[in-house]
Amino acid sequence: MAGPSVMLRVTGGQQRVTEQSMDDAFAAAVVGAGWGMRVLHEALAPRVLGYLRSRGAAEPEDLTSEVFLAVLPRLGTVQGGVEGLTALLFSVAHARLVDDLRRRTRRGPSLPYDAGLDQRAAPSAEDDALAAAGTARVERLLAALVPDQRDVLSLRLIGDLTVDQIATALGKTPGAVKQLQRRGLEQLCRAVEAEAIPLQAGPAIGGAR
Repeated sequence: MAGPSVMLRVTGGQQRVTEQSMDDAFAAAVVGAGWGMRVLHEALAPRVLGYLRSRGAAEPEDLTSEVFLAVLPRLGTVQGGVEGLTALLFSVAHARLVDDLRRRTRRGPSLPYDAGLDQRAAPSAEDDALAAAGTARVERLLAALVPDQRDVLSLRLIGDLTVDQIATALGKTPGAVKQLQRRGLEQLCRAVEAEAIPLQAGPAIGGAR
């Protein structure tokens, strides 16, 4: 039996799945409805893939599939609905990425961030920063950060995770994540400023969203 149609809203000329439809899809997926799993995968997989690509995963598409195959059977145990699912997905993705990098004799080059894979609903301060500095340069600047700062800002800028979700994914406290985020952003801003590229940091990245 086909599931209910997914509700969409138009933002900036593009259709996006609403929060309500995601909640409905999650509830349906928990009881085994295929349409619910499909909606969740279509909404969240591009974010996971974008994160894995940006961090230099050898086979980001395969790794993304592995993450979902590991998480979807555990939907019934997820607390916090879609927010909890998102945090769990990125927690598993980060762990698989670490394993992937450890298995390789040397780290491969980070791949450029693909804006076409970004399924976020609306532009954020982070989007503006990426657009201002240029995605290739942002990727290069992120690569120059210390690992913990790079992890936090990659999950924030590319994964679009909240501070609490990043804390769950990395096994850190929200306070530690905020500190790493602040220091990493300060370093990014200094580097961008040295290159005479304007980079605006809005309240969203500094807040506790």
